[in-house]
Amino acid sequence: MADFWTNPKLSTPILKEKKALELAISRVAKLETLEGDIEAAMELAQAGETEYLDEANSLYAELNKEIQALEVQSLLSGETDMNSAILTINAGAGGTESCDWASMLYRMYLRFAERKGWQADVHDVLSGEEAGIKNATIEITGDFAYGLLKAENGVHRLVRISPFDSNARRHTSFASIFVSPVIDDTIEIDINPSDLRIDTYRAQGAGGQHVNKTDSAVRITHIPTGLVAASQTQRSQIQNRENAMKLLRSAMYEREMDKRRAAQQALEETKSDISFGHQIRSYVLHPYKLIKDHRTDYESHSPDDVLDGSLDEFINEFLAHSKEAKKST
Repeated sequence: MADFWTNPKLSTPILKEKKALELAISRVAKLETLEGDIEAAMELAQAGETEYLDEANSLYAELNKEIQALEVQSLLSGETDMNSAILTINAGAGGTESCDWASMLYRMYLRFAERKGWQADVHDVLSGEEAGIKNATIEITGDFAYGLLKAENGVHRLVRISPFDSNARRHTSFASIFVSPVIDDTIEIDINPSDLRIDTYRAQGAGGQHVNKTDSAVRITHIPTGLVAASQTQRSQIQNRENAMKLLRSAMYEREMDKRRAAQQALEETKSDISFGHQIRSYVLHPYKLIKDHRTDYESHSPDDVLDGSLDEFINEFLAHSKEAKKST
């Protein structure tokens, strides 16, 4: 195949599969290395060198972590699971409260990406009138980013004593998370240029400060569907337009996938207890501390850790629960 490297439609899926296999092989190799290190540390500890017992325990914890990562990878077999992700946050009704909640989620996902060693690029942020953000769009680049983050699709609910209420009353706030895969040229998304409305405007940073003095920000509207994608973080209008088109293609792909999922769910709604697109998780900070995922019933009593990006257990439970639900249908 002489044109393999010059034909993305031919090479991309093969290279993607190769990358997934290499990642799995490297993890298995690491498991074997850890197993050998644990055996050596245990032998030394049994021989009287007790300081190696702590090392064995540490290596054992790392071994369990690697096994869990391999198990999670085995749950990710979707066409786009290995892709990077576009994550959009939208504040719900409730003004300042919801905008502040959206900003908390914004930080949580940036911290999650940082913990994973992924790259997070913010394409668009609209600040709230008094605090927080109204919405934000983040591109998260990393292996299996979409496969993991798709677990976050839905409405997130916060219950707390409001820091903005002088009477210290309890408030409930909502924000929605929408996640779609970054798609490549091997997935056909037909966009007719005549169906697009492209607007340019002056980019703004936090607090309304101008990033520059030209209309470099770009907003693209797909008229038939009403889908909108915007980018304002680059100084070049051309770069912002390219980013916005990438976001639009991603949103259109996920819209089509939502249609297919909805059709399948309509046929099997009596068989499956997995609910998509509704309130998926509650974060209760008062009168007690609890985060609960309503799809899996998984709970955490450490909301500070979760809001600092510790989402692995929630995501892993969702993936395992989804797999079991598919088996039962």
